[in-house]
Order: sequence, then C-alpha cells, then structure tokens
Amino acid sequence: MARSYDAIIIGGGHNGLVSAAYLARAGLRTLVLEKRHVLGGAAVTEEIFPGFRFSVFSYVVSLLRPEIIRDLELPKHGLDILPLDGTFTPLRPGEGPAAGGGDYLWRVNDHGRTIRELRRWSASDAEAYEEYGQLMVEMARFIKPILAITPPDPTSNDPRPLLPLAGLLRRFQQLPQRQQAVFVQLMTMSASDFLDQWFETRPLKATMSASGIIGTYQGVKSPGTAYVLLHHYMGEIDGAFRAWGIPKGGTGGISESIGRAAQALGAEIRMEAPVARVLVKGGRAAGVVLDDGEEIEATSILSSLDSRLTFLDLLEPGTLDPVFEAEIRRFKFRGSSGKVNLAVDRLPEFTCLPGEGEHLRGAISFSPSVEEMEQAYDDAKYGRFSRRPYVDMIIPTLVDPSMAPPGKHVISCFVQYAPYRLAPELGTWDDQREAFGDAVIDRIAEFAPNIRDIILHRNVQTPLDIERTTGLSEGNIFQGELSLEQLFFNRPVPGYARFRTPVRDLWLCGSATHPGGGIMGANGRIAALEVLKARGRRAA
Repeated sequence: MARSYDAIIIGGGHNGLVSAAYLARAGLRTLVLEKRHVLGGAAVTEEIFPGFRFSVFSYVVSLLRPEIIRDLELPKHGLDILPLDGTFTPLRPGEGPAAGGGDYLWRVNDHGRTIRELRRWSASDAEAYEEYGQLMVEMARFIKPILAITPPDPTSNDPRPLLPLAGLLRRFQQLPQRQQAVFVQLMTMSASDFLDQWFETRPLKATMSASGIIGTYQGVKSPGTAYVLLHHYMGEIDGAFRAWGIPKGGTGGISESIGRAAQALGAEIRMEAPVARVLVKGGRAAGVVLDDGEEIEATSILSSLDSRLTFLDLLEPGTLDPVFEAEIRRFKFRGSSGKVNLAVDRLPEFTCLPGEGEHLRGAISFSPSVEEMEQAYDDAKYGRFSRRPYVDMIIPTLVDPSMAPPGKHVISCFVQYAPYRLAPELGTWDDQREAFGDAVIDRIAEFAPNIRDIILHRNVQTPLDIERTTGLSEGNIFQGELSLEQLFFNRPVPGYARFRTPVRDLWLCGSATHPGGGIMGANGRIAALEVLKARGRRAA
C-alpha cells in the first residue's frame, strides 16, 4: 500500500479542486487524482492548434461563488476575470426597425445605452426592461442563499437540516405578493411564456430565453426552462448580478488558480492518474485503485465525477442496493450541446453592422426569434442536430490577445442542439461530426458571410467527444439536466442529496449534486464542509 491520506478527490475538475482546497485548508492530508494531463475537467485551456489556445468546452464564467474567491484568495493565485460587454444579436435584412441592410439588437453593460437601444425597437419594452431587471435581481437575491446550503432530507426525522429551508419559507412569506407570484411562475413556466408576459420584441425574447435552455434537452417553450433562466441570472462578478466574464488565459485559468491555491494549502495533485475503482471494505470506502494497479488508502473519498460514473463504473457490481442503483440509472443526462472552436486570421464581418467594433467584444447570440429557437429544438427531438442551431459566439482574443498569435483570433461557438443519441439513419457522431460543424458555420454565414474565408483551423466537439475527453456522461455539461425534478433534494437521488452516498465515507462533490452545473464551485465547497462536519473538524 502507498501512503495513506485523509481524503482523496477523484477528478481534477473545478469542483474537485475546490473540495481539495477547503479540506487542505482545514489540515487534512488531501490528494487529487486527475486522469488527464491538464487540470479542470470541462474548464480547461488547451493549445489545439499551434499558437492558438482555446477554452475547449466551458468558455465563460459568472456563477463562481464570491466566498470561494475570497476564502481561497484566488486572485493571488492568478485568477483574473475580464468583463464580457453585453450581447449582440445580429439579424437579417428586414428583421428590425432599421431601413435596409439588416438590423441587430445590442444590449451592453451600460444600462442607459441598452435602454436607448430597446426604445429603438419598442418604447414599452424599454420600460418593461427596467422593471424586469430589478425583479429578476430580487428573485436572484431571494434564491441565492440556496446555493450555499446542504439540501435537507424531507424523509428524515431530524428537523435541524430543515432550518435553512424554514428561513427560506419565511423570506418567501415576506416577499410582496407580486414577487411571490413571479417566483411560482419561474418554477413552472417555460422561458418563452415567462418572457412573453414582459416583452414584444422578437429578438429580445429569443436571446433572453436562450439562458433557459443551456445544457438542457428542452426547448424555449418547454415548461421548467424559466427556472434555468433564473439559474443563470444568479451569476455575479464583483457584486453585479447577471454579469459574465472571460477568465484570462481561458477557463483553464480558473482551474489552475484553484489548483495552485489547493497546493499552497498543502494538497497534492497527481496528473495522468486515472482511477479504476473505489475500494470498499466493510461497507465503507477505504481507498482507490488506479488503472495501473496502484492502491492508495484514504479515510474519505470524494468523487467529482457524475453519479453514473461514480456508482456504476467505480464500484464493484453488487455494492449498491438495487433500488438505489435503479434510481441512478433513471437520472437524466441527455447531452444536447456541442462546441465549435475556430482559429481565424481576421474578424468576422456582420452584414447588419460591418467592420470591427465593440459589438464583437461581448457575446454574439444567433437567436433572431423564438420560432427559430424552437425549430432548432424540433430537430433535436427526433435525434437530429439542428440545421439552423442556436449559437452563442464569443471572440476571447478581443479581450485577452494572449490566446492567439498577433493579429489572429480564436472564436468559441457554443451550440444547441446536438443530441447525444442520434437518429439511427444518421449513424454515429463520428460519421456526423463534420456535417454538424458545417451546419454551425452555415448558420453563422447567414449573418457574417465572410466566416468561411477567414477560418484557418476548426475543432468540432460533439457530445460524444465531450464524453470521451472529459468523462461527462452523454456530454452533459452540467453532469445531469437542470430539470426541476432533478434539483435540490432530488439531485442526484432522493434521500442522497446531502453529498453522502450509500457507501460510508464515499461522497459526491461535482455538478451532479446541489446546486447543479456551471463554473460555480459551490458543490465542491459544500461537500468539503459536510465532510469536515462528519469528521468533527471545523473549516479553517
């Protein structure tokens, strides 16, 4: 047997690294085991083509919890989040109030400029936008404390874990009646129907509704997507809600800063050390076995892998109760997102707003109407990738030039929909990868015709590629859909949402747990605090 540890973290994604940092901070001998040569899981930066560095999978940040940044002193370890200035929605000729040449909708971080832009489309929408924004901030403030608590077990006879929920209920009762009604709507309605109550401008509703479908196998008209919209609204940077940023050096910069913080606190990190299985002795997790046969003992094992990989791949068959195992198999992943990374020799030029300009420095959302967004989902429902997909594009080199050679750029395109399970007549994703990439480029070319001429290199990531590289089951970027039945005390399984598992001393700490996905870190932090509590140790 090799050296024994107090805690082993399986997987060097950002949540696993956060857990490691908090455990090491409390004085536990902690080891992180990462199968790849690079830290971060889906939050990685890699040089795919010579001189061009990409956030290959996850690409923006907003949800990273401020308390984690503060507790781990991440800026001291290299974290630098650069602001992403607004969202630009290009349109085709005749789709907006401008005469000839096409039009666009451009919301920026300057609130006054955004209101003036909305007035160009609709005076009533400009007025509603003020009220909507304030109301959503209030909703985010109301729900935000849930991001920091351990979900209670509603079947337990112990009332103490229910106390935070009681506090939330009291705050709900104190909300004005209007806000109570809006909260219920957010929990039950589709993103499209919810926004229809507020706005009439087609590209505004489409672009805003896109936040409700990220990482889900649902359309903007599917009930429950309004909550996902709120989930993304809870992001903040420097105290500003709904602010998004690009990490300097790509999303790998976040993972590396957390990794350096963990190491500074005493954690050990081993790369290229894939775990084959968890050792279970006498009903408790006692260590791990690596692919090469090496065994490492530990008092606690925390898996930042998803629930399917942790319970069905890392444990010996027969370890789990069949009822629990059946619940795990029912947990929905349904990967629906793809990614296209481009290296280009100059910037794309949009028909509606030609030339270089600050409109290219934020997110570029290919979402002209709710109808087109829903048609993209219609393709996915039948196992086809969207022929005219929703694309969220950013050009990080306009904010961080270090990601490409001088004068060149990298472009990141997040794509919905790319269903993990293709219709049988399409064959496999290996057969369809380039056709999917072509569909994305064709969609962009509708608005920026020069896109085909400027591409030097193209990297297409299908859900199958994401699964193969990162281990995320079905390529789901949230380790399981953020549908309402899979949240809070149901995530990942009713009765086991408190980061514990049926195997004593085996814990989950990844996005398959509460409060879900995104580069948030809350999952890893709460899991570590629960481990320390179980060991009678206080967080430092």
